[in-house]
Amino acid sequence: MNFSSLAAALPPTARTVIDGLPFPRLASGKVREIFDLGDALLLVATDRLSAFDVILPDGIPGKGAILTQLSLWWFAQTGGLIQNHLLPDQAGEFARRGITDRDLQLRSMIVRKLKPLAIECVARGYLIGSGWSSYQKTGEICGLKLPAGLRQADKLPQPIFTPTTKAPKGQHDEAIDDAQGAAIIGAALYEKVKATSLALYRFGHDRAKLAGMILADTKFEFGTDAAGNLFLIDEVLTPDSSRYWPADSYAPNQSPPSYDKQFVRDHLLALHWNQKPPAPRLPADVIVRTQEKYLAALTNLIG
Repeated sequence: MNFSSLAAALPPTARTVIDGLPFPRLASGKVREIFDLGDALLLVATDRLSAFDVILPDGIPGKGAILTQLSLWWFAQTGGLIQNHLLPDQAGEFARRGITDRDLQLRSMIVRKLKPLAIECVARGYLIGSGWSSYQKTGEICGLKLPAGLRQADKLPQPIFTPTTKAPKGQHDEAIDDAQGAAIIGAALYEKVKATSLALYRFGHDRAKLAGMILADTKFEFGTDAAGNLFLIDEVLTPDSSRYWPADSYAPNQSPPSYDKQFVRDHLLALHWNQKPPAPRLPADVIVRTQEKYLAALTNLIG
């Protein structure tokens, strides 16, 4: 596949293609549209961009395809660690269901119907973002006491699991500790997703290192089937759910440049926006540079 083509602008007909699908729409999230296929779900990644849990008025052309193709690659890479929600023959599933539009295929996944867990599973290997803010205030993240004297972007002694609640659209997720997480989903399941999240983070970190990148932190989502079996769902290790840094320019005591939407967050923070709808428009140069960062992450990892 020519990955540079994924950065092309969304064709004018693509919105019509999505809106005209002959399947019931179950949900419209910050990034994805979810359709009911009867025995499965169709997940369509749009080019929408969210920051601080608010959908921005401007998207990033080609982003949905980039995220989907990167997720598909990571699902294949991590199959030995945990099963995932993908139906095995994606091309066959598209054909069987009459989904022939190429742009739609590139940004879509056909997946099992599962029950999502009511927490988001965050694994961190470096002290940055909301983790750094929490550490500055309390010396802790999600109830985990960290060594004194750590600097912004320092590598942690070992990766940590820092889950959050799963807030409704438009509201902010809240950090929780182990006891709160276990109370929400059950102690045994909580310990399993904690161990699996940390294993996935270590795997992703090691693979990113080969590509000259540092995986600072990431968010995973899991679901269960009727028998209680655990599956990795949604997206995995993409620049939307993860924070990647170029290894050759990494240094602590600062916020390193990244391949994710931190560039957009920094732009918005400089505007002193109150982080509530409506969000401000993005300048053209911010859109282009963000698009370049998403595509660079894809090409670095996959080659």
